[in-house]
Amino acid sequence: MTSSPSGPGSTGTTGAPGSSAGGRPLLNRRLAEFGTTIFAEMSALAVRTGAINLGQGFPDTDGPEEVREAAVRALRDGRGNQYPPGPGVPELRAAVAEHQARLYGLSFDPDREVLVTAGATEAIAASLLALVEPGDEVIALEPYYDSYAASIALAGGTRVPVTLRPRDGRFVLDLDELRDAVTPRTRLLLLNTPHNPTGTVLTREELAAIAELAVERDLLVVTDEVYEHLVFTDAPAPDGSGSPAHIPLASFPGMRERTVTIGSAGKTFSFTGWKVGWVTSTPELVTAVRSAKQYLTFVASGPFQYAVAEALALPDSYFTGIREDLRAKRDLLSAGLTAAGFEVYRPQGTYFVTTDIRPLGEDRSHGGDGFAFCRALPERAGVVAIPNAVFYDHREAGAPFVRFAFCKRAEVLADAVERLKAL
Repeated sequence: MTSSPSGPGSTGTTGAPGSSAGGRPLLNRRLAEFGTTIFAEMSALAVRTGAINLGQGFPDTDGPEEVREAAVRALRDGRGNQYPPGPGVPELRAAVAEHQARLYGLSFDPDREVLVTAGATEAIAASLLALVEPGDEVIALEPYYDSYAASIALAGGTRVPVTLRPRDGRFVLDLDELRDAVTPRTRLLLLNTPHNPTGTVLTREELAAIAELAVERDLLVVTDEVYEHLVFTDAPAPDGSGSPAHIPLASFPGMRERTVTIGSAGKTFSFTGWKVGWVTSTPELVTAVRSAKQYLTFVASGPFQYAVAEALALPDSYFTGIREDLRAKRDLLSAGLTAAGFEVYRPQGTYFVTTDIRPLGEDRSHGGDGFAFCRALPERAGVVAIPNAVFYDHREAGAPFVRFAFCKRAEVLADAVERLKAL
C-alpha cells in the first residue's frame, strides 16, 4: 500500500514537479508523492509569527561540555579533518561495540559488525537501499518518521503500514494485524522503539512475538533505536506489564543474524547537528549496508566521531540525568496541554508528546483536522506543533492527533504552557 499523493511528511501544498521538454517530470517518479516536509513549513511559520517552535525535534541547548570539548580537541589535533575510514573511526566503532555489550549483553566485532553513518537517517536509507529490491514489501509501524516512506520508495519497495492505535493512554501494536500484514512478498520489518511520534515503548512480550514472526517467516528487520536512552521508568504500561525498558530486538533468539540495529548520538547527547549514527549487525548485513552507504556520503563528521566515542563512555549518571531532565519537561508540558483541554498521551519514551485535539472542539473533517489546527495554532496561541497525520498512510487514523516536542528549556516550555491557555 502506498500513501496519498501528498505523502507522509509532505504538507500537500507543493505543486507538481516541473517537466522537461519531452514532457517527463524532472523529479524521479518514486519521489513524486513527497512534497516539502511539514517541518520546513511549520518552522517557517514559527519564524514568521514569532511562535514558540515545539514542532521540530531538536534541543535548544547543547549537550555536555566535555563532549563538545572533545570535538574541539579532535579538530585541533588534526583527527578527522580529512576523510575518516569508510566504516568509521576505530575509536567510535569500539565505543559502540562496548556500549552494546555493557548495556544489553550483545557482542559485536567493532571491525566487522559496526558501521558509522551520517546520522540515523542515512543508516535507514542505506539499509533499505541495500536490502530491498523493487517489488519487495516493507512493513512499517505507522505513524512513522517521514524518511521511512521516502527510503522505501527510493529502494523501489512497497510500504505496508500497520497502525498503532490509542488504547488506555498508550498507542498499541495489534500483533494479529502485524501477522496478517506479512505476505510472500514481505522482505523486511521496519521498527522504531522507543517510538516517534507516539512515545510508545514496545514491551518484552511484543518484541518476543515480533521476533517469533520474523524467524518463522524468514524476514529481515531494521530497528531504529535512536531514543534508546530516553525511556521513562515512571510510565508503566496500562496492561500491567511494568515499567517500560528499552530491549534491543537483536537480543531475542534467532534475531541477531537477521536484525540491523540503528543508533545515533544526536538524541542522547543533544548534538543533533553533528549527524553521527551507526549500524550494528552481522558482517554480511553490515557489508551490504556499507555497499549502499559508501555512495551516499561515503564518510562524514570526522572530528565529531572521536567526540561521540568519548560521549558513549560517559558514566551512567549522565544517562540517568538526561532522562530525569526530560521526564520533568515531559510532565511540565503534559500538564499544561491537559489544562489547555487536549487529551494527552503521556509518552513512555522519546521527547515528544502526542495529543488529541477533539476535546477542544476540533472535530471537523471526520474526527479532527490536525493540519488546519497546527496551521492556525501560531496565531491562536503562539505555539507551533506538528500534525501527526503526516506520519500516516491512513491519514484519517492520524487526523485528530498533534505532536509537541519537549526537548526545550524549562522556561520555554513554561512560556508555551502559558500561551496555550488561550485555547
